[in-house]
Amino acid sequence: MTDLSQIVKAYDVRGVVPTQWDEPLAELFGAAFVEVTAADAIVIGHDMRPSSPGLSGAFARGAAARGADVTEIGLCSTDELYFASGSLGLPGAMFTASHNPAQYNGIKMCRAGAAPVGQDTGLADIRALVERWSDEGAPEPVAEPGTITQRDVLGDYAAHLRGLVDLSGIRPLKVVVDAGNGMGGHTVPTVFEGLPLELDAMYFELDGSFPNHEANPLDPKNIVDLQARVRETGADLGLAFDGDADRCFVVDENGDPVSPSAITALVAARELAKHPGGTVIHNLITSWSVPEVVKENGGNPVRTRVGHSFIKEEMATTGAIFGGEHSAHYYFRDFWNADTGMLAAMHVLAALGGQQGPLSQLVAQYDRYAASGEINSTVDDQTGRLAAIKTAYQGRDGVTLDELDGLTVTADNWWFNVRASNTEPLLRLNVEARDTATADRVRDEALAIIRG
Repeated sequence: MTDLSQIVKAYDVRGVVPTQWDEPLAELFGAAFVEVTAADAIVIGHDMRPSSPGLSGAFARGAAARGADVTEIGLCSTDELYFASGSLGLPGAMFTASHNPAQYNGIKMCRAGAAPVGQDTGLADIRALVERWSDEGAPEPVAEPGTITQRDVLGDYAAHLRGLVDLSGIRPLKVVVDAGNGMGGHTVPTVFEGLPLELDAMYFELDGSFPNHEANPLDPKNIVDLQARVRETGADLGLAFDGDADRCFVVDENGDPVSPSAITALVAARELAKHPGGTVIHNLITSWSVPEVVKENGGNPVRTRVGHSFIKEEMATTGAIFGGEHSAHYYFRDFWNADTGMLAAMHVLAALGGQQGPLSQLVAQYDRYAASGEINSTVDDQTGRLAAIKTAYQGRDGVTLDELDGLTVTADNWWFNVRASNTEPLLRLNVEARDTATADRVRDEALAIIRG
């Protein structure tokens, strides 16, 4: 019996090629995707990894064999694939392993309008079909297979984004962009073309072996080159994209990282100016400053679990205008509730270029508290450690506990959250407090229990 549990994750397919999955398996995924979504047409895109064209081509063949017409948009960022799914009204598949190392690849799937496909929304059914067909053989092709055609949507994607955030009237800005040899190197030149931006391009060559650094800007070691370049050149800011360019990380004119919570608050304020009284989603480990800024700007903050499927579900339910996560994922109602780092970056550029001060000064109003960042601890017994923390803090005066996602412990001047990783024997700790000394004290106390 074929077992795909190692590669079918909560939200996507991801694993090492060709040892964990390969083109014949990709072809079965294409067939199963069409079967489960009942699609008569789909759209497919891929990143710059060496294995991506072959895998996406196999998926296309599998989909066409089940009667679906396939539109291949070729090299693209994940949010460009979401744009295609949304604008064309088609289910979509993106071949990427995001920021994972070069030997990995994966599939992010969505229904028409970029609606996510996760375990509860079709992925479990797709997996079951692929496992069955792996053992019994693929079904016979339908009498009339679908067609496979190519289409370039990069220009339409750029035009859509530029229609949402007008940068034509901003003051000239010097911006360093580190694409990490990922898909930002493909999308940024077209999106930024003709705007009052002096672009200093770093690592724009598409190279799925990631010769310069991992394409994961949340890891501090991967933005060192960007920080140095911003300081050396006197740039106004720096932007770093991950491998499939759906996330964007920002550094200010001093090369200092700007927290994704501060970016979430900044973008929320701008979106609320366009949509007064709107709802803004934030996950439970973004800063206290996010709901504060949302309320100050007349909006309604809604707290949710970590993870894009929860954010997108909540956005659809509430009609939210925007959502942000600590991991630099930013979701927009104007973008089919999908995440796009590029649109968030454009909001930052518009805010910065619409006034005269430096970025550090602009974001200071949104960066109000001391935070630990995410601290990972390897533990054998995640459940037992979480229970120990709950026991340690339960009943303390002025302390509340909630278990929306992991365990969140909140006091008047600090809070922390501990969550178990879905894929590794890790507990993830995030701490925030009104001052650094308190944040350090709370962090050390929590870690002492976690690490036992």
